[in-house]
Amino acid sequence: MGPHPAVAAIRLAVRRVLHDVLTDLTDLPRTTSAGACAPRAAGALAAPAGWDRQPLVLVACSGGADSMALASALAFEAPKLGIRAGGITVDHGLQAGSDLRAAEVVSRMTALRLDPVESVAVRVGRGGGPEAAARDARYGALDEAADRLGAAAVLLGHTRDDQAETVLLGLARGSGIRSLSGMAEVSGGPGRSHRYRRPFLQVDRQTARKACMVQSLPVWDDPHNIDPAYTRSRLRHEGLPALEKALGKGVVEALARTAQLSRDDADALDSWAAEAETGVRDADGRLECAKLYALPPAVRRRVLRRAVVAAGSPAGSLFARHIEEVDRLITGWRGQGAINLPGRVEAQRQGGRLVIRQG
Repeated sequence: MGPHPAVAAIRLAVRRVLHDVLTDLTDLPRTTSAGACAPRAAGALAAPAGWDRQPLVLVACSGGADSMALASALAFEAPKLGIRAGGITVDHGLQAGSDLRAAEVVSRMTALRLDPVESVAVRVGRGGGPEAAARDARYGALDEAADRLGAAAVLLGHTRDDQAETVLLGLARGSGIRSLSGMAEVSGGPGRSHRYRRPFLQVDRQTARKACMVQSLPVWDDPHNIDPAYTRSRLRHEGLPALEKALGKGVVEALARTAQLSRDDADALDSWAAEAETGVRDADGRLECAKLYALPPAVRRRVLRRAVVAAGSPAGSLFARHIEEVDRLITGWRGQGAINLPGRVEAQRQGGRLVIRQG
């Protein structure tokens, strides 16, 4: 008799991602201890310099049902593919006894035979609000641990329900199609573009919880997840249920599908903008307003955003309203003055050219 359907579903999702990790690794050259590129036998796993063992994949585990289900599936699937499986839990220090709970999560991951397993304490700042600050601190800790341990990937337990919530939050901000694209299955910062993997974006939250229950895995329900002080919590417990009551079941699945369709469209428009940018600059590299005006609005705004970020404006602080103001220098020119943007960047129209620079 096979595993429970919920367990089978989470294992299949993780198995697919691990195969993707191995495929990506085979595209990397293996280097010897002397630093020279070593020949690779057909079908052999390639790894970055310094890896003299099997590749390591980590799971970011909070102790909640989603991440515990993910940890159990990783522990089951990784050895069969010749992958080492480890785990990291981040202690945000935001609740009394958080260090003890982190220690419990370490014990649970160890019981699953994950190795290495670590608890990392972080200091959460205040920038961008409590949720954003906690997220920044968490990813900073995960990046540091992955770099130090030489991990090929870090698995995150975001589910289809989380994706639906992210889409609605993006819709509420009115930030455009990129916000509606939700979380990517694969993401990461510069030099780490494939670090983070989200195997459960097509798995609902209830399936993950059921998998924990049938495997007798203890889980911890974070009280912040039901605290109405947090926007995502209100959306989860009030907003989505209200939508399902008004529109019927299937809202979560529809929102997750919207995320994928929006991501495909946003990626295509970003590629178009990257190609169009070279054609709207003069011989000195300055943006020509007439050529910008001729572009479709969605492409033009992306070109402008790329230019503003390149000038030094932090991408995370740049909102749709900022780009709309810059766009009016092209489409609604009435002799207006310079536009001040995050990062002390200034956009100004001068003699048919758009000048974007730090002040």
